[in-house]
Amino acid sequence: MGVSGEAHREPREIRVEIGELALHGFRVDPERVSVAFERELTRLVRVHGVPLAADGALTLDALSGLPPLPAGLSARRLGQELARAVHEGLSGHGEVTR
Repeated sequence: MGVSGEAHREPREIRVEIGELALHGFRVDPERVSVAFERELTRLVRVHGVPLAADGALTLDALSGLPPLPAGLSARRLGQELARAVHEGLSGHGEVTR
């Protein structure tokens, strides 16, 4: 039995640009946080995609409403948690300014 309609095509490229990752109240190396953040966000986008961009290109000015994070996290863990929070926002959860 065949399936009619357009074939589902995955985007060839997903690009996420983050202008600033501000870390207030954390005593961690920002470079290590950035590396962990990028690695985890890349993994999440590869596995789950970006649901808000399913219908085409998407530009967001701000992503807010992200959960508070404990100040005592390691740089790696902080980067991972930030990436998960941002991906949740890109998945339609949280407040988005377009």
